[in-house]
Amino acid sequence: MNFTKIVMSTLCVSAAVGACAPKAQQVIPCDKAVEAKVEKVLSGMTLQEKAGQLVQLNISTLEDATREAIDPAKLDKIIGQYKVGSILNVMHDAAHSREQTAAMVRQIQEKSMEAIGIPCIYGLDMIHGASYLTDGSLYPQEINLGATFNPEYAALMGRAMAYETRAAQVPWVFSPVMDLGRDPRWPRIWESFGEDPYLQARMAAEETRALQGEDPNHIDLQHVAVSIKHFMGYGVPLSGKDRTPAYIAENDLREKYFAPFLACFRAGALTAMVNSASINGVPTHANATLLTGWVKEQLGWDGMLVTDWADIDNLWNRDHVAADKKEAVAMGINAGIDMIMDPYDPECCNVIVDLVNEGTISEARLNDAVRRVLRLKVRLGLFDKPVWDEVYPDFASEKYARESYATALESEVLLKNEGVLPLKENSRILVCGPNANSLRTLNGGWSYTWQGSADDYVPQYNTILEALQKRYPGQVTWVPGVVYDGSDWQKDVVASFQQVKNEAKKADVIVCCVGENSYCETPGNMDDLNLSANQKQLVREAASTGKPVVLVLNEGRPRLIGDIEPLCAAVVDVMLPSNFGGDALAALLSGDENFSGKLPFTYSKHINALHTYDYKVTEHRETMEGSYNYDAVMDVQWPFGHGLSYTKFDYKNLQVSAAEVKAGDVLTVSVDVTNTGDRAGKEAVLLYSSDLVASLIPDVKRLRGFEKVALEPGETKTVTFRLPASDLAFVGGDGRWRLEKGDFRLSCGGLGTLVRCTETKVWETPNI
Repeated sequence: MNFTKIVMSTLCVSAAVGACAPKAQQVIPCDKAVEAKVEKVLSGMTLQEKAGQLVQLNISTLEDATREAIDPAKLDKIIGQYKVGSILNVMHDAAHSREQTAAMVRQIQEKSMEAIGIPCIYGLDMIHGASYLTDGSLYPQEINLGATFNPEYAALMGRAMAYETRAAQVPWVFSPVMDLGRDPRWPRIWESFGEDPYLQARMAAEETRALQGEDPNHIDLQHVAVSIKHFMGYGVPLSGKDRTPAYIAENDLREKYFAPFLACFRAGALTAMVNSASINGVPTHANATLLTGWVKEQLGWDGMLVTDWADIDNLWNRDHVAADKKEAVAMGINAGIDMIMDPYDPECCNVIVDLVNEGTISEARLNDAVRRVLRLKVRLGLFDKPVWDEVYPDFASEKYARESYATALESEVLLKNEGVLPLKENSRILVCGPNANSLRTLNGGWSYTWQGSADDYVPQYNTILEALQKRYPGQVTWVPGVVYDGSDWQKDVVASFQQVKNEAKKADVIVCCVGENSYCETPGNMDDLNLSANQKQLVREAASTGKPVVLVLNEGRPRLIGDIEPLCAAVVDVMLPSNFGGDALAALLSGDENFSGKLPFTYSKHINALHTYDYKVTEHRETMEGSYNYDAVMDVQWPFGHGLSYTKFDYKNLQVSAAEVKAGDVLTVSVDVTNTGDRAGKEAVLLYSSDLVASLIPDVKRLRGFEKVALEPGETKTVTFRLPASDLAFVGGDGRWRLEKGDFRLSCGGLGTLVRCTETKVWETPNI
């Protein structure tokens, strides 16, 4: 029996009968009017029209010879003949204005309504704002939002992204990204909110609600549908390379990797994009257990699953679990895929027709998938308004610029400071390094273009160099020292070390800006996590002058710098703070603003010791003969949650509402935080738990809550957390959630207290 038949024999997909068929659990409330509209449209569709709704093509299939406009003949073929239901991406991998994008979508919609009577749905990779529009607003990348430990910034970005995307007549974004960034080798770590499941879940769910609004059944003209991605386990490939296999313990898959997706499904996410690679040898696009079992059946989720780029083809031409395209299409749809992103080939529509006619794809599965596509379009109001004439006065407004700047301010992390910061007002500053005078490096990938060619589109914003020159007029000298080779994002070349040393003689401080050029996805694969040899040598040459070096890291992942960090008087990781990142850094280095960012990942120190903060108790280097030390830390450069300020915060009076708990209880945990310094500051207060004895080896600690507080000098605030006892549960070896009797240590700001669970409870339901 081949793999397709195995999937078909074990998979049961129940199609809804009538409107709002009862389900044991349903994360998005059923709306009878929505369902009635779906059934009415479905009942009048031909098989070809149904097949077309399950296919999404790249806009390149519609481009004319100029690659800047739509070819009417191609449009007639794709929409009129094949009945394709969705288009994505931008023409010629070049950003377009709001007006140009809107005009293109209008043309497609007019044809779709004329030829099919069903609106097309257009999708764009808006990752950190309206990032595919030349005139849209960009925010810091998600890794920076994670560093703020402030969900309000995820909400601000989500609302702006939705508003400006809708202004361009696009109702669907492939965002937010919530792959756990737990392996710094992976080239997409910067698209995530960090390594922790709880942080990722909080931020992603907040962005999801902001993008879609409060009612997922009725998305208004200022909101869009999300496609949460990439479901799931995509961010931890064994090789560290993009789109390569992951091997994840079943309990970790449920407990950690599913957590952010579960939070977003519960927040009303209407679509999800599937992991391009495989988990434990099974391609995710063919994994009926995850796609249909975990999501559609266990959650009662009635949204739509879309593939990633050409991943149905990968089932046969890369993964070798299908013999050919036809078998791969059947395998994916029968596993639970509802829309196939087959970017170049409309023949996929005819393949689906053939598979249904021969019974390899059942009519029930076909109709279920079509319902999910139609339901999305009804919820977005596209049948009533395939295009709209709404006015968007806040598009690219000063309001969004202020929000982007504020996010950058709270996301840049001060990792080390030996008294050189803030810079003195009369400082003579030498700026060097390949990242000092580049907007492309501040933005990263998915910025105007796929690989982030931002310098071609945003001359009005300030690089780090320009921002420092404006803040310290006449006091800044610029010598690059090392520059990027435009032929390859990983390559840099030496310009002149001697010139750096010569200019350093006239400077009081050297601001050395190093890191990475922009990249995205597989082109970002690399073989050495160390910062490049040329950039490390630049730091050594700068330090050899005897002038204090402020090392500015502008990077999408934590590149190893253990050998040069001791040479630097201060280290700041700005990550990818986008267009206002240079201005924010100048304000922070000068002391006009105060640092408050904290690392949302572990900054590793050694190439063969890449850890996350929630490692097992058996892993830490200070364990001796079975003795546990829960305050021990790995030998890392900087731990998760590390971040300095120009002021000091003191923690006292950690209190819990009860010394003993049962499974249904909710603990209240409070701590007093005081600003003991002489200037205002913000502090991200992080609450952790440690399970002292468990039936599986426990993690050293897990993040259970966080809150960002602003404190004036001498001010004290009591921070209170609500902690359900069920949050202390873990997934056991049997795949079930369990909370076990025993002691738990709660810790916050260096303080700790014990809480005892007095009962063991095992949940039968997979999601608690």
